[in-house]
Amino acid sequence: MPSEYAKTLGGKLRAIRQQQGLSLHGVEEKSKGRWKAVVVGSYERGDRAVTVQKLAELADFYGVPIRELLPGSASAAAAAAAPPRLILDLEALQHLDASEAGPLTRYAATIQAQRGDYNGKVLSIRQDDMRTLAVIYDESPTTLTERFISWGVLNPEAKGDVEETSEAAGA
Repeated sequence: MPSEYAKTLGGKLRAIRQQQGLSLHGVEEKSKGRWKAVVVGSYERGDRAVTVQKLAELADFYGVPIRELLPGSASAAAAAAAPPRLILDLEALQHLDASEAGPLTRYAATIQAQRGDYNGKVLSIRQDDMRTLAVIYDESPTTLTERFISWGVLNPEAKGDVEETSEAAGA
């Protein structure tokens, strides 16, 4: 009978794996057989005890801090909430000049850490995040949205979403 701690830890492992779009067999393939699907599945169900060493290795494999996997830390479930319509392309962000995109890169990294969201490909941001970034960049949310879209780091649909919110707020 799995303990509550083992179930919670397993749930966090499952959430991180699913955030990264991996099936159990996908983990086995991506790890070139290092992590067997049946073993990872048993960790996720809490049916098998995971050593600290193995947990550290799994955290490294998933590219997340080990503390994100431990029960009682920031919940990975928070990242599974319904996504907003503002989506940052983190892969495109990595290719931009740091002198211009540095504030956005640091802001996105902070959001990832707060949410425990480590899929590494995209990041959902909220309208309030866009307003905060507009202050940082000293531009209106609408102008900054257009800039981010032109950089290829923000989904084009965001333009209408930010304008609607900005006008509704009287900005």
